[in-house]
Amino acid sequence: MNKTLKGLGVSQGTAIGPVRRMGTAALEPGSQLIPTDRAPHEQERAHDAARTVAAELTARGARAGGQAQAVLEAQALIAQDPELAADVERRIASGSSAARAVHDAFAAYRELLTRAGDYFAGRVADLDDVRDRLVAHLLGVPMPGLPDGDEPYVLVARDLAPADTVLLNPALVLGFVTEEGGPTSHSAILARAMGVPAIVALPDAAHLAEGAVVAVDGSTGEVVVEPGADLRAAVAEAAARQQAALAMSTGPGATRDGHPVPLLANIGGPADVPAALAAGAEGVGLFRTEFLFLDDNRTAPTQEKQAAAYRTVLEAFGDARVVVRVLDAGADKPLDFLTPTHEPNPALGVRGLRTLLDHTDVLHTQLSALKEAAEGLPIHLEVMAPMVADRTDAAAFADACRQAGLTAKTGAMVEIPSAALRAHTILKEVDFLSLGTNDLAQYTFAADRQVGALSRLQDPWQPALLDLVASAAGAARDAGRSCGVCGEAASDPLLACVLTGLGVTSLSMSPAAIPHVRAALAAHTLDQCRTAAAAARGADTPDQARNAAATVLHTS
Repeated sequence: MNKTLKGLGVSQGTAIGPVRRMGTAALEPGSQLIPTDRAPHEQERAHDAARTVAAELTARGARAGGQAQAVLEAQALIAQDPELAADVERRIASGSSAARAVHDAFAAYRELLTRAGDYFAGRVADLDDVRDRLVAHLLGVPMPGLPDGDEPYVLVARDLAPADTVLLNPALVLGFVTEEGGPTSHSAILARAMGVPAIVALPDAAHLAEGAVVAVDGSTGEVVVEPGADLRAAVAEAAARQQAALAMSTGPGATRDGHPVPLLANIGGPADVPAALAAGAEGVGLFRTEFLFLDDNRTAPTQEKQAAAYRTVLEAFGDARVVVRVLDAGADKPLDFLTPTHEPNPALGVRGLRTLLDHTDVLHTQLSALKEAAEGLPIHLEVMAPMVADRTDAAAFADACRQAGLTAKTGAMVEIPSAALRAHTILKEVDFLSLGTNDLAQYTFAADRQVGALSRLQDPWQPALLDLVASAAGAARDAGRSCGVCGEAASDPLLACVLTGLGVTSLSMSPAAIPHVRAALAAHTLDQCRTAAAAARGADTPDQARNAAATVLHTS
């Protein structure tokens, strides 16, 4: 008899195959104190381990290339972080062995990250991986790695770290299931980049036996253990239909009756451009610029450095639309030189545009760099501000753009319920809206999107969230302006049809999702999308909304 488990689906698609578990290390060193005269030797061992692990991570990144290279290079920096190294030295001087000092120093930093908000908490697995590699090196034991073998499998783990997962063979990995993580965790990001189904925040994943056959549905978040013959056949048939639809889906995004829905890419820097172009992205709907500032969070990058990085991206997209989000600092992305060090509740404090309006020199430099980067190019550059709460915020941002001499269209991200409800007034100051559904859900339901126990409230199918999308999209339609979605909700093919039916004018997502969304839109008319949207909004729960929309679209 099969058993159905429910987690949080973060990457669409279905798969069926045997469970292979990622090995985990029990790497907690002993706590015996060392003699005082041994401290210098242990400190040198710690330094040597940091150099070795950093070199290994850098080499893996070079072999992987692309976005993975940037992730692993960031991990290499963690391995040699000066503050962590100083903490390790202090602990060794107090009597800890090198291995114990590394373990305890990373544990302290881990706690800080966990409290820092969803962006950094989602990367705790990366920190744990660096710690385990350092401790393993110091103890002289091997790091557990990926499953061996050449048969396709569903990878099950507590969470996934980039150093191992970037070397996964896409031909073998059918999908991911993890006990921890959330929509912004590395597991979710990697799964979307690979185009495989993934489910996170599934505590029962710990009990999935090695070799057990499971059916994974990344859209619903369901895992069926030992599925029967009928379900196996249905999954196989669905996968075949999907592949056929993908093969036939080319060109710009549009519904079956020709209603255009531009499909854009979410990117985090120049390294993500090749994947976006290969997927057929019609432009960029969310260009995150934090990568330049997080490289060294003690000082802002110069205008010259920013302009060069921005121009690399703008040049790649010809005369397409590229929407740049100015720096979104604060809360889950603190910067030493910019954000407050102590706030009672950082997620509700000075973040996003609020931070930039407190540091207008940083905003002016970034806007000037964007102006410089676009000079002489045919690109349709648009610039938007994060965490806009009301018309006053929107007016301040638009004014800053004018002062910098930037003639690009200006926009506001709708991530706060007040912005969705008062979108008609915000559009009196800016030219377009972009819905960040991840944060909009978090603030609507007072539910940290990194906390797996709150996954029901983070579901983008929540009818209340769809109501807010409809409100913002309706205001944009009435004002003759555009309203896109750049949250991960856009990467769900079924939900993409519903968003289109709600009046959203463009969809931006991870590049791997673009072919799937293009195929889904091409299979339905705009009226069918509108009917599905109305059915979803008429539901009371996310599951009911999803099922109602699916019934409309699958029977039409």
